[in-house]
Amino acid sequence: MSGGDQSLIAALFGAVGVATLAITCWAGTGRRVGGGRRGSSEEFFAGGRLFSPLENGFAIAGDHMSAASFLGVSGLVALYGYDGMLYAVGFLAAWLVVLFFVAEPVRNCGRFTLADVLVARLRERPVRIALGASSVTVSVLYLVAQLVGAGSVVALLLGDPGGAAYTWTVLGVGGLMVCYVACGGMRATTWIQIVKAVLLLGGAFTLSVLVLLRFGGDLADLLTSAAEHSGRGADFLSPGLQYGRGGWAAKFDFVSLGLALLLGTAGLPHILARFSTVPTARAARRSVVWSTVLIGGFYLMALVLGIGAAALVGTDAVRRSSPAGNTAVPLLSFELGGGAGTTGGAVLFALVAAVTFATVLAVVAGVTLAASAAVAHDLYESSAGRRRQGKAGRLQALKRGTDRRARGQKPEGGQGGQGGQSSQGGQDDRSEVAVARRAALVVGALAVGLSLPARELNVAFLVGLAFAVAASAHLPVLLYALFRRRFTTRGAVRAVYGGLLSSMVLVALSPVVSGAPRALFPGVDFACFPLENPGIVSIPFGFLCGWLGTLRSRERPDEGRYAETEVRSLTGAGAV
Repeated sequence: MSGGDQSLIAALFGAVGVATLAITCWAGTGRRVGGGRRGSSEEFFAGGRLFSPLENGFAIAGDHMSAASFLGVSGLVALYGYDGMLYAVGFLAAWLVVLFFVAEPVRNCGRFTLADVLVARLRERPVRIALGASSVTVSVLYLVAQLVGAGSVVALLLGDPGGAAYTWTVLGVGGLMVCYVACGGMRATTWIQIVKAVLLLGGAFTLSVLVLLRFGGDLADLLTSAAEHSGRGADFLSPGLQYGRGGWAAKFDFVSLGLALLLGTAGLPHILARFSTVPTARAARRSVVWSTVLIGGFYLMALVLGIGAAALVGTDAVRRSSPAGNTAVPLLSFELGGGAGTTGGAVLFALVAAVTFATVLAVVAGVTLAASAAVAHDLYESSAGRRRQGKAGRLQALKRGTDRRARGQKPEGGQGGQGGQSSQGGQDDRSEVAVARRAALVVGALAVGLSLPARELNVAFLVGLAFAVAASAHLPVLLYALFRRRFTTRGAVRAVYGGLLSSMVLVALSPVVSGAPRALFPGVDFACFPLENPGIVSIPFGFLCGWLGTLRSRERPDEGRYAETEVRSLTGAGAV
């Protein structure tokens, strides 16, 4: 691209960065509306629970429509045709699981994190440690996918796909996402996601219309042209280019990926956290309905963009630009704008890249916030020093209240002895938020460090791995806690660790890490697990670990606490 085109791209990227920072400053310093204290954990992690179902629906859609969706799914469709469409179908169908089984119970039983749902009926410390560790792992995997997508697009735009542009982009996005979380919390993250969702839907709609206009609105002509320019002929529109052929391993990989995509959404920490930002369970359910409509429309457009890239750009050209297909949509936008050397092509290319950049910034902010919440609210809360501090504070508050009642005085704050506890609670809130801010820095640094050597991996595939880990470690324990009466703490801990460790070990021993040309370490070969996605093994293993852990536990299930949890999950009685 020419120097003027690159200047336009830099200006648009700068405008996106300034706009998101302005939203962060507004959210961090604006006047608080409604109840709650500024600087409290409820304000930082849940935005005061003041968002409407429509606002939260757009934010959930913005959280879910990531760089993997916009770049990776369309790229896989451009490269593999029918098989690439599996990602879009899986991502969309997953929202039915969230709508019917997760959204309302999690809002009724939870507070900020997944662990809050379980501690209502199980022992707190081991559950928080296990789920805190697994939530951070899933979040980091998801962050890597977004940072790889951002680096790939910017490197392509600057004409430096193998140089330093990728590295500097990853470092810049990492710094911005830490700033969003540390300064603005959930309010800033939510509004950034809403703005990003509007921009992304508008950009995808514009490109889809341009693709259809190029073929006169004839879908049959579009599909025929895509098959012709794919180099695969009719096979492009049939199953088997990526999955289903080549032996039993390919067929099982196909099923494994489908399971991970279908079940993983219900276990993603940053998606579950969004249900705590609305005031009621009904609002949470309506949020999912809104997000399902928005996400469904987006994935239909992603399919059009992938097929359009194959038809207009050509599968071989997409593969030459990016072996993983991550640059299919940017190349398509260039073609739709008039091609190389045209002002229209450069402008449309730059606008798509700016929207993609905004997409990445919004998603990484939400994921980083979820990871920092897991560290501060689960891991830090479970530390030995934190427990001693909390116990000492409660004993001091109780003693102050007893002394004041013995003297015939009203308790502090005039709230039946809750004044001392409120003071301690305010200190706890400030300490928890401070830990969350520091945790955001650590999580951001870890994600950036892992993203740098993973630049050649397809971002949709990386997200598929995150979904597999979430489905293996989180979904079993969540469903057991909500719907199984005889479920114990040991069963919960073993389900989390069993699903987490099995999925991570199987990925480490798969062709994704070694033994393949596009592996993370192609020069070595220690792969002994034949599947790229471990979901077909690790998800049932997580459920099995939860069942066996409960069966072999000496702990007697507290059916009274289960009954309370059941009533609360179904009715919302006692919900925060």
